[in-house]
Amino acid sequence: MTTRMPRPVARHEFWVRALRGWDVGFYAITAVAGVSIAIEVRSVRDAVVAVVLLVGLVVAYLALGRRGAKRGDVRLTRTYLAVLVTVVVLEVGLSELGAVLLFVGYSQIWFFATRRLEGVLWSVLLTVAFTAAIVVREPGAVATVADAAELVGQAGTGLVFAIALGLWITWVSEQSEVRAALVEELGAAQAELASTHHAAGVLAERARLAQEIHDTLAQGFTSVVMLAQAASAELARDRVGPATERVGQIEQVARDNLAQARALVAAFGPPELERGTLGDALDRLAARFEAETGVRVEVDGLPALGAVGPEHAVVLLRAAQEALANVRKHAGASVVRLAVGRDGDDVRLEVVDDGRGLPAGAVEGVGLRGMRERVDAGGGTLEVGSGPGGGTRVAVTLPSGAATPAAGPAPDGARPARTPAPDGGRATGRRTADGTGEDA
Repeated sequence: MTTRMPRPVARHEFWVRALRGWDVGFYAITAVAGVSIAIEVRSVRDAVVAVVLLVGLVVAYLALGRRGAKRGDVRLTRTYLAVLVTVVVLEVGLSELGAVLLFVGYSQIWFFATRRLEGVLWSVLLTVAFTAAIVVREPGAVATVADAAELVGQAGTGLVFAIALGLWITWVSEQSEVRAALVEELGAAQAELASTHHAAGVLAERARLAQEIHDTLAQGFTSVVMLAQAASAELARDRVGPATERVGQIEQVARDNLAQARALVAAFGPPELERGTLGDALDRLAARFEAETGVRVEVDGLPALGAVGPEHAVVLLRAAQEALANVRKHAGASVVRLAVGRDGDDVRLEVVDDGRGLPAGAVEGVGLRGMRERVDAGGGTLEVGSGPGGGTRVAVTLPSGAATPAAGPAPDGARPARTPAPDGGRATGRRTADGTGEDA
């Protein structure tokens, strides 16, 4: 609805909202007018006629006016206005107190009129008919020009007041309708915005879960496939011992994947970080990677790493997992260096291999894109390029906001114990980057 001219549909909405209040006012004024006119008229016949007319008005209100308002049927409401003007004029013709019904007449004209001009025309018609009824009832009231002028002046004053009040009430009601429409639009906009935010949140959560699955379960299944292929090859050469070892590794990877799946379902952090620090998780990751691939992993910087906030620890761990997964699938490397440490106030992870390096025009896959998104979300930077001696270098730097420097190196430079790799009881002979030997 607009403030200029309410359409019938908009007027229907106004009618429905205001109908109960108008019911009370109509019944109260009609009852007062009925009692007053019945007492004041000169004969019983006139009293009966006055009451019958008012009863007819009430019936018309229920059957035409109120019914048309509830249905939004303009034809019914206009028919009721015709009945209303007729009854008011007849009541005025019976008694002076019939003028009380002008309160009902003018107010309901502006209530049921769908346009301002319509309200003005009905008001003029009622005023003219009312004046004519007075002249018919009391011919002597206009015996002189002065009497006629007085009557016209009184009727004209009432008409002007009725039109002014009707226009003002109409404007107020239309403004109320506009405000109600704006409130409804605001509510709809808020609901749409909430729905959009919910949909965006759902999409973001799906993307996060997809990345988690890629970084955890998918890599684990890749390991299972490669270990199963290796076990099949050993069995084809009748080497039961190495094949049994690979089967044991398959079982361990499957158990780890099961733990990852349970953690995803429970919305917990990585299970690797539940069993210790980031350094512990990286050490176990390196040991498992070496045992599964035979690629030597040199680990550096764990004793001085210290505590890292949980969110940043997840980013660094997932970055290390993705970098090693890419080494497994693409590098053809024999040695990988996994180093962590402090770069000023920041924490840094670097994975460098001696493999074939990045091919010319290489495009980032799902894993690297997910890694970059994780790092960007953590406020850090990701560098992917060639290593100093060939191969590939992946470096992640995260701000120190979630990291706490270590209180000091571990006693005697010791690192957390590494889980021995099942290798038939043989040591892998892996050495750390500082040249000290360590059996896996």
